[in-house]
Order: sequence, then C-alpha cells, then structure tokens
Amino acid sequence: MNSTKSREVIWGGRVSAARVNAEAARKRATEAIREADRAEAHAWSLRMEGFGGPAQPSPTIAQCLNGGYGWLEVKCHRCETKASIPLDAIRRPRSTPIWKLEASLKCRSCRKGRHAPPVHMIRLTEEREITPYVWVHPDEDR
Repeated sequence: MNSTKSREVIWGGRVSAARVNAEAARKRATEAIREADRAEAHAWSLRMEGFGGPAQPSPTIAQCLNGGYGWLEVKCHRCETKASIPLDAIRRPRSTPIWKLEASLKCRSCRKGRHAPPVHMIRLTEEREITPYVWVHPDEDR
C-alpha cells in the first residue's frame, strides 16, 4: 500500500483558494473600473454644463455606458430645442470620444431641406430627461 498523499490532496486546496481569490480580485477590478468611468463621465458632464466646455478630453461612449450615463443632452443653436440622445443607439464604435459626436449631430426640429443646424452638447445623464431625439446621420435623407 502506498502511503504518499496525492498531488490533489497536497495542492488542491491552495489551487482552489487561488482561483477564488483571482475571481474576487477580478470583480473588485471591474467595480473599480466602473466607478472610474462613472467619475470621469460625471466630471465631463459637470464641466460641460457648468462652463460650457472644453469638450476635450472626454470619456468614450463605452466609458459613459459602463459608468451608467446612457443619455447625451443636446441643444440646437438656432431654435434652442433640447433633446436627449441614447448613447447605446449611436452608430459609432464604442471607443469614440463623446466630443467627436458633436459635429455629426443635427437638429431635426428646424431642418430645412438638406440643411440642418448643428447642436451643442450640454451634459450626460443617467436617464432620459427630455423627449427622445431621433439621431440622424448626416448622410441619410428623410
């Protein structure tokens, strides 16, 4: 009869403890990243709402969504119409910074033919606070 302990008996507890510790660390890291993304989106939103800019640097679409900020509030330069745009519906790579969206956002309320005046970004919000704004890519015709 062999009286030596198997490797499973010797190392099994340490291996499973290391796996549990790795999963817990991964969860803490994910929560820390989410909190950092939330803080960055909130800081950018306060800077835009309070000072009107500067828009750069800004968080990415993915960072805003990860931090819980899913809506971008915009205002038309001409008619002063405000709208909330859902960030998850914007057809851009998630790695796109928020400030790069401003050039492609146009007002549909005071649109005349192919010309639509630009809008400027006000802030990021967690929930829709204004009626939904149907985002239109400048190349599309309606």
